[in-house]
Amino acid sequence: MMSIGFAHPWLLSLLLLPAALLAWTWRRSGRRVSLPFDHGRQSSGRWLASLIQLGESVPALLLGVVIVLLAGPQQSGAPQSKRVLTNIEFCVDVSGSMTAKFGEATRYDASMNAIDQFLSYRKGDAFGLTFFGNSVLHWVPLTSDVSAIRCAPPFMRPENAPPWLGGTEIAKALRACQEVLTKREDGDRMIILVTDGLSFDLFNGNDLVLAEELKRNKIVVYAIHAAETEIPGPVVNVAGLTGGEAFAAGEPAGLVAVFQKIDAMQQTRMEKTAAETLDDFAPFCIAGLSLLATTGLALFGLRYTPW
Repeated sequence: MMSIGFAHPWLLSLLLLPAALLAWTWRRSGRRVSLPFDHGRQSSGRWLASLIQLGESVPALLLGVVIVLLAGPQQSGAPQSKRVLTNIEFCVDVSGSMTAKFGEATRYDASMNAIDQFLSYRKGDAFGLTFFGNSVLHWVPLTSDVSAIRCAPPFMRPENAPPWLGGTEIAKALRACQEVLTKREDGDRMIILVTDGLSFDLFNGNDLVLAEELKRNKIVVYAIHAAETEIPGPVVNVAGLTGGEAFAAGEPAGLVAVFQKIDAMQQTRMEKTAAETLDDFAPFCIAGLSLLATTGLALFGLRYTPW
């Protein structure tokens, strides 16, 4: 329900002026004129006097409308819904095994192509890109401008990656992505892990510890296994315990389908925002214009004739 308030409510005290003017208009005397009539019974003319007094009340009413407008009438609009930003960090494996044949391309090329398609139907989200092997390289910070991510594939091909990126340390990479995401206070947080291997730093219960850290920071992990082999158990644990899922993509078409499924699972979330305060001059302006029109009509004859 709309509620009406005023930006300057103290000005409403001035409404005493038009109220006093109205009281004076209706209560004053001295306008009666004695006229001689021969042997006739004349009506009192009270209805006509009342009509004339109504006409003379219009200026006071118009003054009241002006005071209300100066007080700044406002109303609270209906609560709005806005799209909740999703901060998505792509965590892509660039170890040597990602150069293996995957369809007509390599695992790396197929993964980056699927990411490119994913970007096209996630409008309005923020994306970041991290490459990892034994070390981590944050290539693109979280941004809604995806052009840098689309330009990245030629520069970070595994065969061109520096030697210190060789190998696979998934836990280290996920923690690095976690650090990036936790710096963003607004929006949901998601990591899309793309890898084809297993990581020793997830053994001995480390996968459960890592999953608990990510869950505590409200980060959901979706893991994509870009290989024909079975998804490693620790990777499945990390994804599942954070509220995400692990997928096996045995072929390039399956890789694209996985990204589409992630998009369907992690749909855009809407949230209510506080009601916005809006100026509400329209009804009072209409009332004022109506009173002005009435005043103009009254001037054509609806007034006392003092003779």
